[in-house]
Amino acid sequence: MRVDDRTLRVVLAEDSVLLRDGLTSLLTRFGHEVVASVGDAEALVAAVAEHAPDVVVTDVRMPPGFQDEGLRAAVGLRERRPGLPVLVLSQYVQRSYAAELLDSGDGTGVGYLLKDRVGQVEEFVEALAEVADGGTVVDPEVVRQLLRRRRDPLARLSPREREVLALIAEGRSNGAIARRLVVSEAAVGKHIGSILAKLDLPPADDTHRRVLAVLAFLRA
Repeated sequence: MRVDDRTLRVVLAEDSVLLRDGLTSLLTRFGHEVVASVGDAEALVAAVAEHAPDVVVTDVRMPPGFQDEGLRAAVGLRERRPGLPVLVLSQYVQRSYAAELLDSGDGTGVGYLLKDRVGQVEEFVEALAEVADGGTVVDPEVVRQLLRRRRDPLARLSPREREVLALIAEGRSNGAIARRLVVSEAAVGKHIGSILAKLDLPPADDTHRRVLAVLAFLRA
């Protein structure tokens, strides 16, 4: 069972042996190759240097301190190789972690998912493919918690614009947003243009501006 025809070379970092083995089996079942499976941040950095993977999947909290070692390693790797796709898994919602990850490298090819999302197998594998393609994926639960805050700069957005921005943050394309909201792609494009204007984002290519919009969303 595959969501696409690509084979991704994955470096996996997770301190729980049970979850690490489970993720390795899952990714292999979908036709991907786990080129290294490690249990701490230092080994993650070494594995990426050795294997030059297509994408990294890492836990936030890892030995020795079980704080944010995995996230720190991921951010450091993207500073050295801005185009390295990284999907970070977290046990709890921490918007600061998501924002810091999105700030790393060139802001593309990043994902922040809760570990519960792994249980939704196809959704998880699709998110991995999206990140490997340079997309940005933020867990819907993070998005929902942020929407409830509704603080500036999002106060300038209409309810429908906030809805569109939330779907962008989840990594959805214009076409997917249009289908979800039952509107035309042209209408979605108009909403996105308005969002970018209201958030006073600097001129840039469309992909980068979408990432900046998601960052504004996370920091709100």
